Amino acid sequence: MSVGKALILDFGGVVTRTLFETHDITERALGLQPGTLTWRGPFDPEGDPLWRSMQAREITERDYWMTRTREVGRLLGEDWTDMKTFVQRARGADAELVIRPEARAAILKVKEAGLRLAILSNELDLFYGVGFRKRFPLIELFDVIVDATYTKILKPDPRAYEQVLAELGLDRRDCVFVDDQKKNIEGAEAVNLPHVHFDVTHPADSYAQALKMLGI
Repeated sequence: MSVGKALILDFGGVVTRTLFETHDITERALGLQPGTLTWRGPFDPEGDPLWRSMQAREITERDYWMTRTREVGRLLGEDWTDMKTFVQRARGADAELVIRPEARAAILKVKEAGLRLAILSNELDLFYGVGFRKRFPLIELFDVIVDATYTKILKPDPRAYEQVLAELGLDRRDCVFVDDQKKNIEGAEAVNLPHVHFDVTHPADSYAQALKMLGI
């Protein structure tokens, strides 16, 4: 089958399980009592005012996670100043703990169909670290990785989408972009990039929609 199509994925929340979904893992890794972490983001918007502020665009996604990073660090009597510390301490060295099963299945289907894969992330190495990315299962299957940690061009800036399309060398009509943040989907809409607004509470449905759009 032709390689003239591509699935473009956000990383955190789309390829990985969110930190909201892995509170139990975080609590065990950090030695916290079960139930210590109560913020649930999209899984309980009413119970997470800070998440609602982010969704209202009163604060950025990075602002949200830096606040949570500092909060968790303080629970341990430590001063955490970057998201990388949170992710690496919460999830340790085992990258297998965080990959979504639905993401794994979709990635393999895309490659088996002869299509291309790309990551378009605002903070892949900023949050996870270079070492984590290198250990991440299936990372070698991605043809293109565009990470704003280095480009400094954050979604929904149109230039971010244009860069990943240029590196893929494909027509945007032959690509499907998947992201869990509405503002990033609006960025894709602005550049006429086919897209799926990923629902972290129903990941299988979102991946099924993206694959259908690619003809898989």
